[in-house]
Amino acid sequence: MKILDRYIIREYLKLFFLILLSIISIYLIIDFFGKIRMFISNDATIIQMASHFFFMIPTIVSQTTPAVILLATLMTFGALSKNNEIVAVKANGVSLYRLAFPLLIICIIVSIVLFLFSEFITPRAFQKAEHIRLVEVQKQESMGMFKQNEIWYRGNQAIYNFRMFDAEKNALHGITIYYLDTKFRLLQRIDAEKAQWQEGKWIFQNVLTASMADGGGFPKLEKLASQAINLPEKPADFKKVQKEADKMGFFELYPYIRKLQSEGYDMTRYLVDLHGKMAFSFVSIILLVIGISFSLRSERSGGVAQSIGAGVIIGFSYWLVFAFSLSLGRSGTLYPLLAAWIPNLLFSVAAYYLIRRVNT
Repeated sequence: MKILDRYIIREYLKLFFLILLSIISIYLIIDFFGKIRMFISNDATIIQMASHFFFMIPTIVSQTTPAVILLATLMTFGALSKNNEIVAVKANGVSLYRLAFPLLIICIIVSIVLFLFSEFITPRAFQKAEHIRLVEVQKQESMGMFKQNEIWYRGNQAIYNFRMFDAEKNALHGITIYYLDTKFRLLQRIDAEKAQWQEGKWIFQNVLTASMADGGGFPKLEKLASQAINLPEKPADFKKVQKEADKMGFFELYPYIRKLQSEGYDMTRYLVDLHGKMAFSFVSIILLVIGISFSLRSERSGGVAQSIGAGVIIGFSYWLVFAFSLSLGRSGTLYPLLAAWIPNLLFSVAAYYLIRRVNT
């Protein structure tokens, strides 16, 4: 069996890396033509362009590896079935479950490596790619800084510190504004529970304003339930520095959510993405089982091409169900945990049903 295992693993890995390289190449070519005008208009150097696309590769790998596993599985077992190698294996008393066992082990290893890769490599690489595009090429000034539990933003007239920016509702939470003079001495400080963008202006809620006295005495305090404050910055400016959940690793996102939840903020959208990251780590195993079952069905009906086509449709439909379920979770229709794991549950049931129908 060791010889057979090595043979299957070798054939599978050859197809896996071939498909992965092909998908990366196609993605980069499409992305290149989508950004070439931007690079040319900003006189970007070849090194800048090459560096940007190089740092985009980890994101591509993280997003497409489950699909690569599915396609490699379909093609590996499809080829074995086409060449009657599966018939020969079964004739020697080897179960098809045993035949697929080495691929299951590989898939588990790849899933673990992919989770760690997406946790520690992908976020940093994407941040570097965006820095090259926005700062080095487009010459946009880096105005903000994201830290674990707070965000700092240097505006045109003041320095902003806030807990979170809700891009969907255009709202700043836990905001503090510092107005400084040319010598960086504090002139005024504004603290507010929330700032909502409404009809072209910011409406602050539960506002406390501290204005510094000229002689250095005790500051003048003013507290208001609501106040409209004219700021030169608009929601799009703060969106640039608000780090989205899909750009954060699991171990970075989890304490961020816990901290803001303890302060009373609604973190539903981030909770959905947190559970989604964990659920997505298991999709490779589910798609592997679906791929195996459809490939082995080609012995009896439909041929290899039809099995591959059906398997790809079912496999990629996972992403549609997954995205739809997450959107229901973000809107509050489903609990975050359910929104993330329902697609895995549904497709696990389907995978079990399909693999049980295979004649082993």
